[in-house]
Amino acid sequence: MIDFIGDIHGHADKLVGLLKKLGYRMKNGVYCHPTRKVLFVGDYIDRGPKIRETLVIVRKMVESGNAIALMGNHEYNALCFHHWEKEGGPLRKHLIKNITQHFDTMEQFQNKKKEFKSFLDWFMTLPLYYETDDFRTVHACWNSDNIAYLRSMLRNNRLDEEILQQSVKIGTEIYKTIDETLKGKEIRMPEGPPITDKDGTERNEIRIKWWEDPTRSTYREISVITLKSLPEKPIDLSKYNHLKYYSPDEKPVFFGHYWLTGRPKLYRGNICCLDYSVAKGGHLAAYRYDGEKELSNDKFTFI
Repeated sequence: MIDFIGDIHGHADKLVGLLKKLGYRMKNGVYCHPTRKVLFVGDYIDRGPKIRETLVIVRKMVESGNAIALMGNHEYNALCFHHWEKEGGPLRKHLIKNITQHFDTMEQFQNKKKEFKSFLDWFMTLPLYYETDDFRTVHACWNSDNIAYLRSMLRNNRLDEEILQQSVKIGTEIYKTIDETLKGKEIRMPEGPPITDKDGTERNEIRIKWWEDPTRSTYREISVITLKSLPEKPIDLSKYNHLKYYSPDEKPVFFGHYWLTGRPKLYRGNICCLDYSVAKGGHLAAYRYDGEKELSNDKFTFI
């Protein structure tokens, strides 16, 4: 009996409200439930007004056995921002766009360097994916080949310093695998002007619905974000080798990351995205899972 909770991004007040709505109560300084636990899908930091408070809540729940927390791309980015190459220089370059994305977190931990370092160390303990006999969960994209590769490379599904150092080397297998797992699968747009993402960055790639059959989808249909500028024409699959998708007969998979809007709902009976843009005035969403093979829209709770 698991309650999956989507991207929080420092909105501790909404997290507390959602936990209470789900029946969790504070006991000995930790939110807990008599029969359930939470599985957080990542992205606890950046953007929001109470990042430190969010991390304290989540970490205490994990360390007391009342929750499992996955790594999100923002935790990974923070590790790379604050870890250094052996040759010198940060793993994630201190470019203006990277500083801007991470600014709220750094500002809220001003004069709390030791505490922030302890949270960075804790990020290194967060698994990149989690699977049971009944379900799978990941921050952005479940791809069977990527997960198999991570199983072969990681100890207990977690990063270590050596893997972290390797993971920023563009073009390597570990770079591609972690990038897709934590940030989603992308394909190049057909000819036309670039798109502008939520942070104002121009891109020539689109994040795709990795659970949709690419042989039966157009560029517009397979994009996670609806873009009228994308053509209603079949994807040129000659540019992509073995573009897999998550089929309807696989076990339920839960994830966040995609900044959806509106009332939380399923994409399909085994596809559940939990990121409903709390940091942009949307909802913080949860799905109450009780082992069912076919998920239901009735089991969303949100605030």
